[in-house]
Amino acid sequence: MPVTVLYAHGDDPGRTATAKALSDAGLDVREAVTLDEAVETLAATPVDCVATAYDLPDGNGLELCSTLRETTPDTPCILFTDVAASEIDTTAFEGLVAEYLPSGTANADERLQELIDELVTRRSQVGYPLPDDEDARLAALEQYEVAGQSAQDTLDRLTELASRHFDVHRAFVGVVGVHEERFLSCQGPDLDPLAREKTMCTHAILEPDVLVVEDTRQDARFEHNDALERLDIRAYAGAPLRGSDGAAIGSFCLTDDEPRSFSEAEIAYLRLLADEAAEQLDLRRQLRAAQTEGEDG
Repeated sequence: MPVTVLYAHGDDPGRTATAKALSDAGLDVREAVTLDEAVETLAATPVDCVATAYDLPDGNGLELCSTLRETTPDTPCILFTDVAASEIDTTAFEGLVAEYLPSGTANADERLQELIDELVTRRSQVGYPLPDDEDARLAALEQYEVAGQSAQDTLDRLTELASRHFDVHRAFVGVVGVHEERFLSCQGPDLDPLAREKTMCTHAILEPDVLVVEDTRQDARFEHNDALERLDIRAYAGAPLRGSDGAAIGSFCLTDDEPRSFSEAEIAYLRLLADEAAEQLDLRRQLRAAQTEGEDG
């Protein structure tokens, strides 16, 4: 089945030439002249990728990318334009993730086709489920990275408290990035960054509440995960860490080297620990933002 691409551009000759080049490369191209027309196409037709000029007759390409993110956050979006990146106003689109490719260079259409192939292939090869708000979630995570470093001592106290209270093999706070999970604090055997398809927190951030797996070998999602065997993880409980906008940036987790269950009281206590960890991260994020604002002022 051919890859379906929505290409939005207000200039008829330029749009037609690029659309033909993409079609000749085997892509199923849907053309749109205006922002409204492109949005209507997205509502009516599933697409694998969007390529758009920056200037459209009734708006701009970033507006189109933003609309795309609201419905299909993992669909690639390419800003294919002759407007220099430094001249593009991103003020109203903080956290929006889109590829940028200059359209005025030699072999630009060929480079666009190659980029579409690369992005669509990468998307199809992702070996783990993505949250519906993945782009917003990653944008939120960026704000907490430095905050996580400054909260190290507090997080260490929380994970130590969890380790003693639950008597588990390991207690940790992890944040889930684009391709891996990184660990801000860990009590028990150390953890190195773990590929996203190997970590159970990839699934925990999809849940509205605590994810509990009493025996990883009895769960189809994890029974063939060699990383869990290497790390002696047989039981897991993970409560999402939510930023101020509600996006799950990671998890507060417990793992054990033997199958075990968790009582309702234990799950409630884990929620409290996760909420406290998230609050500490957010307080430090706010402090850093205030300091930055003061320096700029």
